[in-house]
Amino acid sequence: MTDVTLDDTNKLIIEHLQRDGRMSYATLAKTIGLSEAAVRQRVQRLLDNGLMQIVAVTDPLTLGFARQAMVGLRVNGNLRTIADKIAEVPEVDYVVICAGRYDLLVELVCTDDEHLLDILNEKVRTIEGVTEADTFMYLRLAKQTYAWGTR
Repeated sequence: MTDVTLDDTNKLIIEHLQRDGRMSYATLAKTIGLSEAAVRQRVQRLLDNGLMQIVAVTDPLTLGFARQAMVGLRVNGNLRTIADKIAEVPEVDYVVICAGRYDLLVELVCTDDEHLLDILNEKVRTIEGVTEADTFMYLRLAKQTYAWGTR
């Protein structure tokens, strides 16, 4: 449970930081109409309670990760437990429990095809309960955004 309410002011803070995560507290305060101290306190509460993260988004290709893939997994057993085990793999940057053809969708970021093969063969497929893995290799990232706002 969280002790932070997503009131209209907190939503505005999130929306502004989604557009520009480097916006200063002073600029944010002026834009929203609060004191700099109040904005700083609100941002810290949003961060502390896990309602928001401020991160640098990079292009994996420029950092030496030449292979990205989405893997659709079918599993037997507790979906949450298996998702948690998959999430422990360092090369995994995204895990979602879903409905439909796959039980889990997992995004992997690897240095090359051999690295991807190692992760699939040695780490993902060896997790108890994983019965099937369909791998979708990324050719090009056409769009990635985090500015979907709040409700």
